[in-house]
Amino acid sequence: MNKKNALVAMATLLAAGSAFAQEAAVATHATGMSDKGLKALAVGVGLGLAGLGASLGQGRAASSALEGIARNPAAADKIQTPLILSLAFMEAIALYGLALAFVL
Repeated sequence: MNKKNALVAMATLLAAGSAFAQEAAVATHATGMSDKGLKALAVGVGLGLAGLGASLGQGRAASSALEGIARNPAAADKIQTPLILSLAFMEAIALYGLALAFVL
């Protein structure tokens, strides 16, 4: 296949793909409204809540861990490992929110 045929084939595929994308973009509900705005709102609210929850949880966990270490410095090794593990789980929850936003 020469370069000209390859370019024609790629242009045809792009044109067909954009035609199908335009058909999907104009899909509306019975009320005549598109659901694009609602999806954008859901993504914004979901990301905001995921970030807010993760940051509040991480702040509270770090505060409690530092308070525990300040009261008993000998227990720093026993506190640090569960703290890092819990922070990783909280961050994973925020990443699930981000993944959900990409899906929507």
